[in-house]
Amino acid sequence: MTRDNTRQNGRRALCVAGRPIAAHLRARVPRLTRGVLARLLAELPVYAELPQEEIAGDVAEIVQHSLRQFADVVERRRPARPEEFVRQRDSAALRAEEGVPLDAILTAYNIGAAMAWDELTAGAEPSDLAAVQETLGYFLDFQRLLISAVSSAYLEVRQIIDSQEHGGRHALMTALLAGETVEHTGRRPAPRYAVLSLAFGAHPDEAGSGQRARIAARRKIRRVRTVLDDVADEPALTALDASGGTALLPFSAGWDVLHDMVAKAAEAAGIRVTAAAEITGPAGIPAAAAQTAEIMDLVRRAARPPGLYRLADVLLDYQLSRPSGALAGLAGLLAPLDRKPELLRTLEHYLALDLDRRTTGAALHVHPNTVAYRVRRISDLTGLDPARPGDLQLLNAALVARRSLTAS
Repeated sequence: MTRDNTRQNGRRALCVAGRPIAAHLRARVPRLTRGVLARLLAELPVYAELPQEEIAGDVAEIVQHSLRQFADVVERRRPARPEEFVRQRDSAALRAEEGVPLDAILTAYNIGAAMAWDELTAGAEPSDLAAVQETLGYFLDFQRLLISAVSSAYLEVRQIIDSQEHGGRHALMTALLAGETVEHTGRRPAPRYAVLSLAFGAHPDEAGSGQRARIAARRKIRRVRTVLDDVADEPALTALDASGGTALLPFSAGWDVLHDMVAKAAEAAGIRVTAAAEITGPAGIPAAAAQTAEIMDLVRRAARPPGLYRLADVLLDYQLSRPSGALAGLAGLLAPLDRKPELLRTLEHYLALDLDRRTTGAALHVHPNTVAYRVRRISDLTGLDPARPGDLQLLNAALVARRSLTAS
């Protein structure tokens, strides 16, 4: 006895253009599968990179399974159930392990769905409207459940993988900073690292303590990390919070790249970014991390502008911050200004702004003539004149020594 394809569950089958939809779809599965695979290879480069046996095997099988599954839905005239998408979930998990992006997987399913719908509705006439509408309801529901199953399975696997990778990177970073062996981390160190101490300014959206502020802080950190990863030879090792932190960049480029990176990070995150950096091999990371932290401290104390700093940029400050019998004597040169805070602030700005009275006045919100008067008072009280090269060096050194002793 032959099967009556025009009746299903005791009622007439859904038909379009005079043909039962379910039976027509089943008959077209092989041809549709070939067409879907051809489009995947042509339009999605990530699928073209998969082994041919995988395309002809697992990928082709999941396309065929989904088409036949929808044919069953139409034949039964009953919506699909979430638990019926086990095979699609398993396939999505495999793609996640292979590193296939989720958007490529969802695009692949949408390509298959669009081609199947074109096949189902080919030749439809006005008299088929009711059947097309009912089929469309099943189709949209099927696609919703399918995308949900695929996305959740993919993200579950990626969360596990990312957690493991993050754990491995964290262990590697901890070992490198401590100067310990890295064999237990299961990861191999890069031959060369840029060691960074970072300080972040606050984004305007971080004002307050609500959810908006927390989201803004996470967004800022994420954007900075993206810039670091773009420059690094492989994903950067980072320990960052809203105020800054430490980063180890596997790095083979030069200092100019690091300078540009800091500027790009500031632009991407919409904040001020200050960085102290050193380039070294794995064995030199503990010393480099300590040094960059100290450089950052000196930069902050001197109220220097944002940007990238190396030891060469703060040599005088660095040397004068070392314990020395001369430190107190240098700082003492400015003792006559202890009771004149406005003179001390003027001296700091005047030296930092290259002895420019107008720029100093603008920074202090006073007239340039006031700056000139205060500079004369400083000379009278200390006996040191910034206009004399020798005295200028002493004044700079005295300020650095004073900041070092204050910090201590």
